[in-house]
Amino acid sequence: MAAAEFFRTRPDGADLFVRLTPKAAMDRLEGVETSADGRSHLKARVRAVPENGAANAALEKLIAKALGVPQSTVSIVAGGTSRLKALRITGDPAALAGSIQALGRP
Repeated sequence: MAAAEFFRTRPDGADLFVRLTPKAAMDRLEGVETSADGRSHLKARVRAVPENGAANAALEKLIAKALGVPQSTVSIVAGGTSRLKALRITGDPAALAGSIQALGRP
């Protein structure tokens, strides 16, 4: 599976697949990894703990800042209690695709 498949464009934006590690030393994105089942995910680390949605909120904020979009346009749509998450970002699909591809580069 190609690294570019860690996201998928939609008519109203894009879906981004992320592997989140909470309780990290710093908030950061670490490029794309492919898991044993062949799926690709953007690796993300946040300082927040996985309690009361704090890590999910920190992830939404980190992705919004990295893409230069309002935080209100980023939401977790799957995997709320899992390390593997799907985020939906609303906006121009072509512009988002370019920005998301840049996130995947180490």
